[in-house]
Amino acid sequence: MSDNKEQTGSTSASSTTKPSSSGLSGLLVRAASGLIYAGIFIMCLIIHPVTTAFCLAVISMISCREFFGMMRRDGKMPHVIIGSCVAALFPIAALGGSLYITATMFALVLAVGLWYVWSPRTRIMDVSVTLMGPIYTGFMLSAIVLLRDLLPGVPGALLAVGACASLWVSDSFAYLVGSRFGKHKMVPKISPNKSWEGFAGGVVGSILIWLILFATGLFIFSWQFAVVCGAVVSVLGVFGDLIESRIKRGAGVKDSGNLIPGHGGMLDRNDSLIFGGITALLMLMFGGIL
Repeated sequence: MSDNKEQTGSTSASSTTKPSSSGLSGLLVRAASGLIYAGIFIMCLIIHPVTTAFCLAVISMISCREFFGMMRRDGKMPHVIIGSCVAALFPIAALGGSLYITATMFALVLAVGLWYVWSPRTRIMDVSVTLMGPIYTGFMLSAIVLLRDLLPGVPGALLAVGACASLWVSDSFAYLVGSRFGKHKMVPKISPNKSWEGFAGGVVGSILIWLILFATGLFIFSWQFAVVCGAVVSVLGVFGDLIESRIKRGAGVKDSGNLIPGHGGMLDRNDSLIFGGITALLMLMFGGIL
């Protein structure tokens, strides 16, 4: 009997060890791929506004194609070539300012309109998702190019990196706090892992990064503005995350793709940046910083 108990105990121990090891391995893969991605992204931000624009053009095109892939699963038939090309064009157009962004928006609506006229089988819902794809990805992410370009030199690079880092740190703090203390679910039907405790932790993480930006003395905003900006950017980043979760749930998929190990697709990796980046730009412009 004692031998059987020991065998059972050892089997039970080994079965509990394996998932733990697998979980640790998955966490390491996620951390490594996230660091590589962040490193490349930050390097492009630091080098020049042009490298920033081309980096975001690639991100926008891939994200838009992933969005279209999910829409196809949901029964829509977007024009992938028009949408993904314009998504890539938006960040590059941002180098020329609002005039070129407006011209790109006009070109998108015109191209999709002509496609709708010449293709009798195309439905208005196909037109709608074709328009949404590049606006949701390329147009929104082009704000980061403007953020990098409107303030020249090192301050511009630091501000762009800081704004993006505040969203990454917010995500990390939300995950750490939520996994440890999360008890009250935010929106269980859309994103069952999100908790109010994690949400609060994410806001704190974002505020810390904005306070560091304030502490550098390179920017003419107060610590109070840094706190407000950090909180609002974090909240809108969460909103962006929830929007993508809702899109995935509607399409019946877990991830938008499998490009980045441990993270899913490019859209999964940048869902909070889509809304958080443009929020940071608008707050800094309305606050007179840019």
